[in-house]
Amino acid sequence: MILARIVKAEVYNPRTTRKNQYYWCVEAHFEELAGTWDDRYQRDYGYWRPYVLDVIYKYLDCGDLHLGFARVKCADCQHEYLLPFSCKRRYFCPSCHQRRVVEFGEFLYTEVLKQVPHRQWVFSIPKRLRRYFLYDRSLLSKLSRCAWKVLSLYLKQGVSLDDPEPGAVIAVKTFGDFLNFNSHLHIIATDGCFARDGEFMTGTAPDASSLIDLFRLEVFRMLEKAGKINDDIIENMMNWHHSGFNIYCGPAIRPWERGGLEKLAQYIIRAPLSQERLLYIPSSEVPDGIARVIYNGKNSSIRESFTALDWLARLVTHIPNKGEQLVRYYGYYSNKSRVMRKKTDVDIKTPVPLDSDITKKELRRNWARLIQKVYYTDPLLCPKCCGRMRIISIIEDKAVIRKLLVHLNLWVTKNHDPPPISSPDIEFACRQVRRVQGSCYTG
Repeated sequence: MILARIVKAEVYNPRTTRKNQYYWCVEAHFEELAGTWDDRYQRDYGYWRPYVLDVIYKYLDCGDLHLGFARVKCADCQHEYLLPFSCKRRYFCPSCHQRRVVEFGEFLYTEVLKQVPHRQWVFSIPKRLRRYFLYDRSLLSKLSRCAWKVLSLYLKQGVSLDDPEPGAVIAVKTFGDFLNFNSHLHIIATDGCFARDGEFMTGTAPDASSLIDLFRLEVFRMLEKAGKINDDIIENMMNWHHSGFNIYCGPAIRPWERGGLEKLAQYIIRAPLSQERLLYIPSSEVPDGIARVIYNGKNSSIRESFTALDWLARLVTHIPNKGEQLVRYYGYYSNKSRVMRKKTDVDIKTPVPLDSDITKKELRRNWARLIQKVYYTDPLLCPKCCGRMRIISIIEDKAVIRKLLVHLNLWVTKNHDPPPISSPDIEFACRQVRRVQGSCYTG
């Protein structure tokens, strides 16, 4: 009966996981990476983390109809399509992480940030210290506390309140433009402080350079306490002409600039890679038989060539451990403060949006509205009659899955064709190979 009710029609497919070069690169080389990690990459990137394989396996199964799906059906014209399950792997699956990015932007603007001015801050550390955070990821949370201690003290000095309290959201980032390990902090902080009664006072114009010395001292103390550096290293680095520490402060974002705040919130938890900037060249297309990845720079025409294994090794170092939090809330925006205010209604004087007649159910950030914002399409809008569609069942039984997919001619063997490569890209890859290896190729 189920088969008889299914109408074979155009299937909504929000992502083409198995049709992009990033997927092909991961699928072709992740097993070799795991097998050769100890010999080739352990010295540079630390021990192999078994959780990385769990993330990769989940990603390779993302959007696979063979592993289960939801049936979405239009009540008006009976049109139906199948929606595959997603892997929800953060910082590795571009599609799933992008939905997380959009959801976080909405959550931050509507649930956390108050309608007061904010600024973006970026705290970075010198290259010499970054390897400690690469080998010991628990230091990343301590780094964010160092930045908050310095920033909160500075913001409190800029107002005349008796007991001021600033608020901040700190996101830990570990990657640079070409996936090099670069631990730094992106911060959205109030441009001033809150009073006990919820009133807000804007601070004086900040000077980011005046925070560097104190931030450097806090980081040195933290690393020394953790047993990573000693007095000799601290003394040596204190004598550097350029400390390597840097703090950036952006312009103020006004309360009514919702778009700016949402984009900033999305930016601070963006994924480490961009599929649009990646070109994967399989081993069959390269003269030396070593697969390569060509990756374009973010804000320039600079691009670099890596072996596929080297590029993938860089990428997996940015996968957070299971349960590891990379976004933290401090001060007025801390979880504890938000809960206490809800219980006592202290923040009643804080500016809030006008009341709306939209119900809470309609305002929930469900998957359909998020996907609509990401892909500029509505997955619950029927393509046949423009009616509203809804999920009518979840299919997880293997026998039923096979029966349905065979009926719809969607049961296929998991394989793919080699990625299309243009001749200029092949020539560029060959030039990079010659430059690195000193070989001469004429192909």
